[in-house]
Amino acid sequence: MTRSALVAGALALAALPAAAADPEFLVFDWSGYEDPNFFQGYVEKHGTNPTFAFYGDDDDAFQKLVSGFRADVSHPCSQMVSKFRDAGLLEPWDTSRIAAFGELNPAFMDSEILKDDEGVWFVPAEWGSTAIAYNTEQVPEADVQTLQVFVDPKYAGRISLPDNNDDVWALAYLATGVTDWTEVTEDQFRAAGEWLRRAHENVRAYWADGAELAQLMSTGEVVIAWAWNETPTTLSAEGYPIAFEREPAEGSTSWFCGYVNLKDGPGSEDKAYDFINAWLEPRTAAYIVENWGYGHSNTGAVAALDPAMVERVGLGPVTAPVLAQVPMDNTLRDRMLEEFEKIKAGF
Repeated sequence: MTRSALVAGALALAALPAAAADPEFLVFDWSGYEDPNFFQGYVEKHGTNPTFAFYGDDDDAFQKLVSGFRADVSHPCSQMVSKFRDAGLLEPWDTSRIAAFGELNPAFMDSEILKDDEGVWFVPAEWGSTAIAYNTEQVPEADVQTLQVFVDPKYAGRISLPDNNDDVWALAYLATGVTDWTEVTEDQFRAAGEWLRRAHENVRAYWADGAELAQLMSTGEVVIAWAWNETPTTLSAEGYPIAFEREPAEGSTSWFCGYVNLKDGPGSEDKAYDFINAWLEPRTAAYIVENWGYGHSNTGAVAALDPAMVERVGLGPVTAPVLAQVPMDNTLRDRMLEEFEKIKAGF
């Protein structure tokens, strides 16, 4: 066996289904999205959950798929879709089979990478913010009015950043004055990288998922984090003194993710559409907003929710800058990934 085959085999094994259920439909997803409240319509129709396999981030998912792992659908964020397409991993969705497609926020489809003359390559599902989560009993509110809190020496060893290329660079760009990553100069890239090196000196841990960060913050080990909506929403509901600051002077970042139809999936195409239709139902929108603090792509369903609740979970409008994590140049993104790995390794 060649070395490349050994690597491919190891990656495939790493992606083996972790939550076996329906053998005819496999979802390759982020951990946590196996929650049946996201797809109750599917469960009601088929009497079981889909089978899930998990990945740590979009880059991890991409590497496993190009190495031969097969699934029916996957859940990348928008900035990764071009890599999936360029690698020949996708086939377009038949939107005539998606009941709520006309209700989806058109802003999430405003890219030829996501939708073009060949079809719709990405169905948006949820969106959120990455901003400052902090312990209100240990961090003064004034300190989180700027992203420079992440390089403040007094918080050395008490901050956490995401082990996620897109979120961590969005932070670095914002902190150095960039709010549009589709037009980054060489000087701006270098300045963001140097800022990230300074922040790295304060990092207690890089978190890989919301559950890991919740553990770090609930114990007080970490008091400031660059976090998704999920963490402050769930921890505050459990009585922990964790707040979410989306309006520091330099701003926050927004992202949106959705489902792609993987080419030559091994399972049922009909069940892929049942799954997507369940995800886009109003009850799914209500659940993800209220319990996870994330937005949903079904604008009609979200409009029917209590505005006060939407504001409380951190989905209201902000007056500070927002860096939108829209599709970017893949050459730049690959440079970001390479540089981030160096920074984590101390270089």
